[in-house]
Amino acid sequence: MPLMEISIVPVGTKTSSFSNAIKEVCRVIDQRGLNYQVTPTATVIEGDIDQLMNVAAEIHRTSLQSGADRVITQITIDDRLDQPMDLHSQVAKVQPSSVQ
Repeated sequence: MPLMEISIVPVGTKTSSFSNAIKEVCRVIDQRGLNYQVTPTATVIEGDIDQLMNVAAEIHRTSLQSGADRVITQITIDDRLDQPMDLHSQVAKVQPSSVQ
């Protein structure tokens, strides 16, 4: 299943904190029923390619509607056909107990 990393940078808000923007991102993803993981610098979402593109657009629009004058959105998509992958298996592969 494809994974998408998305990072938003709201510009022109009254604060330098992103936490409220990220809470809103999580709300949008939750409404879509998609699995995700928040990291310190981005959010990784699991879903089919159409779901990912649609949620990315919604996240971007929602961020603009939340009061930012400008929003910079970066996405990276990892779509693999040779074997199945998901958020948990990708993280588990690099955990100290699985590294040889």
